[in-house]
Amino acid sequence: MKILTHKFRTFCCTAAIVAIAASCSSDYLEEVPYGEVAPSEMNTPTNVERAIIAAYSVLNGQFDGASSAFNSPASNWSFGDVVSDDAYKGGGGTGDQSQIHQMEIFGTLPTTTDVQRKWLALYEGIKRVNYALNLLEGSKTFDGSLRTQREGELRFLRGHYYFELKKIYNRIPYIDETAKAIDDFYVSNTVLSDEELWGKIEADFEAAYDVLPADQTASGRPAKLAAKAYLAKTYVFQQKWAEALAASNEVINSGKYSLLPNFRDVFLPDFDNSSEIIFAVQHSVNDGEPSNFNGSIGDRLSAPGGPFYNQYGFHRPSQNLIDSYQTLSDGTPNFNPSANPSTLMDPRVDHTVGRPGIPYLDLKINYESTWARDLATYGPYAPKKRMVSALSSLQIKTWPYISALNYYVIRYADLLLWKAEAQVELGDLEGARATVNIVRERAATSATVLALGSDAPASDYAIASYSSAWTDVAAARTAVRLERRVELAMEGHRFFDLVRWGVAAEVMNSYFNNEKKFRSHLTNASFKVGVNEYFPIPQAYIDLVGNELVKQNSGY
Repeated sequence: MKILTHKFRTFCCTAAIVAIAASCSSDYLEEVPYGEVAPSEMNTPTNVERAIIAAYSVLNGQFDGASSAFNSPASNWSFGDVVSDDAYKGGGGTGDQSQIHQMEIFGTLPTTTDVQRKWLALYEGIKRVNYALNLLEGSKTFDGSLRTQREGELRFLRGHYYFELKKIYNRIPYIDETAKAIDDFYVSNTVLSDEELWGKIEADFEAAYDVLPADQTASGRPAKLAAKAYLAKTYVFQQKWAEALAASNEVINSGKYSLLPNFRDVFLPDFDNSSEIIFAVQHSVNDGEPSNFNGSIGDRLSAPGGPFYNQYGFHRPSQNLIDSYQTLSDGTPNFNPSANPSTLMDPRVDHTVGRPGIPYLDLKINYESTWARDLATYGPYAPKKRMVSALSSLQIKTWPYISALNYYVIRYADLLLWKAEAQVELGDLEGARATVNIVRERAATSATVLALGSDAPASDYAIASYSSAWTDVAAARTAVRLERRVELAMEGHRFFDLVRWGVAAEVMNSYFNNEKKFRSHLTNASFKVGVNEYFPIPQAYIDLVGNELVKQNSGY
């Protein structure tokens, strides 16, 4: 399952091919220096394969020898959850990783560490892809039957890296493998229109789809329908609903992917590359890498404390998120929990969040608020969905306290809910209801968390499919969006969903207005329309390339 992970991560740290570590200077404009391999040997099949592996190796956000991939996490816990209504920064108060606190209250600056490191990680990936494409093209001895497939993998990876850049920074410079001279790398971030930039990203996924095999023998390499699923995602972000529906249906109708019967199983390392996972960042531990940097290094601050885990205590679920899991007596969502509170809960809540008095994973102990670091500031809850049991050999019990759990870039439930969105926007409300019900039925039939030493549920759970016809577009849209929230919570998607739906300012400012009554760390939080939908272009890049070429995003 994890065979290629070690190779993906550690190759770039060897002298076998090239030194391509990134920094905050001009490294993403420089040519890749050769290490101990002579230039004449760079195009050998072995070295080309190594360059391709190096392009994979930065998917987890780790691109240098430091342990600070938590500033550029593949999971986007800080870029997608902490800046949304789903989670607080956590940690030891606002001064602990204070730059993430500034992100949380939308005081982000172009010099913010995480803004710069995320940019560096993604462009490092692009640089490696472009370099590998050139090596592949120049190799006269590379296996002809494999050449096209490897090119498809590289195009897929480049599409992914640029997609991440687009959704985070919006206006970005586009550089492909045709850039050779130093001047080719001095590129404006406004030369391409929004439509043209999306077109470039689509083109990479289309090219990948055309040549990738239906199945890959090595976990972690994208297959044909993974490219089609990513195309669906690009269409959703552009509100190309007909295209999104067609792409989603092709993947669904193939029968290649399916929901696992049990919701909790999705987040066990044992099921990392299951039928539900369309594309994932591969993680591994105990694989010979001295610091276990091949594991979930970007999420290492999420350790929740208590008797089993280190107490970094970041990525803390909000009360607002907990409330979103409330249900009514018929098992349907409670869409207005503040005005009409309910004690019934969607059972996914206790697979997603550590709540006091509820068993934590398989540790045979209840999670308690005393586990929480800085309880007074960030409240009693902890991340749970993407935490691996401390009893598992796939959870490292010493620094850096990380696991082998993959990060799922796209899973099947995600795709189903894109389809449901498209169906709503195209007027097929009953089709959308049926699609959402597929996701809810899995949640309803999954094993629930049981009270310690009992066969009884740990809380009052109620969940059911929607039985009544959907006839109102606005209500159907609200139902699909809530389903995305409760199904995908704490997976790094929420903020980007709010932005693409055009409701980020409304949702976040309403959230802040209420939260300020209870959470003093959000006193100065405010979302500015037309500014905070995207993060600033790193100042280091502007200083390097020049502000005559690079235009800062509005408001920064």
